[in-house]
Amino acid sequence: MPRIPVRRSGLYLGVVAEHAAAKNAGTPLTLDHDLDVLPGTGREFTVAALAEHVDDMAARLWAAGVRPGAHVALHKTSNFDIYILASGASRIGAVPVMLSPALPGKSVAALLGRLKRPYLVTDTAKLDGSLADVPLDGLTERIVLAAGHRAGTVSLTDLAGAPRQKPVFNDPDRPALMTHTSGTTGLPKLVVHSARTLRGRFRPQNRLAGLIRKRETVAVHVSFVHSRMFLAMAVLLPRAFPVVLMEHGDPERTAELFARTRPGFLETHPNSFLEWEEIADDPRRPFANVKYFSSTFDAIHPGTMDRLLKASERRSPLFFQIYGQSECGPLVGRGYTRRNAHKANGRCLGYAMPGITKFRLTGRGGKHPSKANPGYIDVYTPGRAVTYYGEKERFEKQAIGDWWRGMDIGYRSKWGCLHLLDREVDHIPGVHSTLEVEDAVLAKLPELTELVLVPGPRQEPVPVVSTRKDLPLDPERWRAAAADYPQLAAPVQLPLSELPRTATMKVQRIELARRLQEQT
Repeated sequence: MPRIPVRRSGLYLGVVAEHAAAKNAGTPLTLDHDLDVLPGTGREFTVAALAEHVDDMAARLWAAGVRPGAHVALHKTSNFDIYILASGASRIGAVPVMLSPALPGKSVAALLGRLKRPYLVTDTAKLDGSLADVPLDGLTERIVLAAGHRAGTVSLTDLAGAPRQKPVFNDPDRPALMTHTSGTTGLPKLVVHSARTLRGRFRPQNRLAGLIRKRETVAVHVSFVHSRMFLAMAVLLPRAFPVVLMEHGDPERTAELFARTRPGFLETHPNSFLEWEEIADDPRRPFANVKYFSSTFDAIHPGTMDRLLKASERRSPLFFQIYGQSECGPLVGRGYTRRNAHKANGRCLGYAMPGITKFRLTGRGGKHPSKANPGYIDVYTPGRAVTYYGEKERFEKQAIGDWWRGMDIGYRSKWGCLHLLDREVDHIPGVHSTLEVEDAVLAKLPELTELVLVPGPRQEPVPVVSTRKDLPLDPERWRAAAADYPQLAAPVQLPLSELPRTATMKVQRIELARRLQEQT
């Protein structure tokens, strides 16, 4: 395989593994599941094998008819092979479009229609499940199965041994990857990234990784369709960090996996960290070797950081909280230690990354932004997405010159720290900050695995709670914990599995409120 030159103007996903293998071919990767598209591969292989798998999938997709510039929608059962397939599509100059396995068929159909007959890579589980009633023949150019066979489709299994293709490097400003927004407010928007903007996202993440002086095993539990997965691999593989890639996040399986792999760096969604609190004291000591915890996508509760830091047996462990958005990547952040995590302000997200990202507060309704009158959080970053596919005008409403308004509201403290109070769409009358209330009550009730405030039928704030092992909520403990917030309605308890979530485990608040009102 010829050596592929690094393109400094852009990050080309199809050659990330190949570049890493050229430096350290033996870097190990460990999975907690089997690959659907490559059965028999096993759960442990090297970065050299990963590069080979990407090249193989690129050849098979080319044989299936995919060409440079084509849209390749990936919507299949959650599995690390999603990353391999997307990288293979990128390698031949196609545009991978990542559609979360959690999306309902109706949403998938709408997004496929917006893409105008893309290639669809899926599996029989989806065809027989959420896509069973979707008219795929009229929405797609061709249906490609990751494994197995079905009439009217092309199977990648049958294309094994297809002739290998040379990598294609498109113009760095052309679309290179599409992901979608969380969908917390309805149908997700398709976010278009170019090779140049992906390089812009790479820079701050690579700088943070540079702070890790010792070679650590990194465990990653994030959605395989999220842009964070692609950037994490682009940062970690060239540094030869052994990587543990997780599909399953339930606490028991997590404790078993970490007891065996002993990660030194751990990254996942805030909600997963919250669930993992219950194994902090597990006798297998799953977090004993963790030196660095990293939480992206959303703010995390201080009590969660405190408990996990105390579960580490490393000297001076750190908990990084990073705030980012689907359209922009990582924006601000800060680190916490055992000495200050327990007294952290959960609304303080941190500081911009010098020389890379910036933020400003813009007043609403003519008022100067402050804690009492939070303003819009505008951000600047070279990693800002290009547009929303098929919704250019919608994108431009939030693009203010070089700045991006993500519709979060907050304020800047006297120390320069960015404080996030709410998403504007989630604001409830009579509640200064739903997130602030959730932080305060969760800190007093460790038996909770989730607490979300949503508006009720009369716009009253309704707490929706989930408990560990779905045990009944103690009403006396609840009343004591919520005593400072008399405006709250009576809590509604639901199993954690029944909360509508996005691909990054965020609760879909608007959908949850709709369901509660229907039940009422």
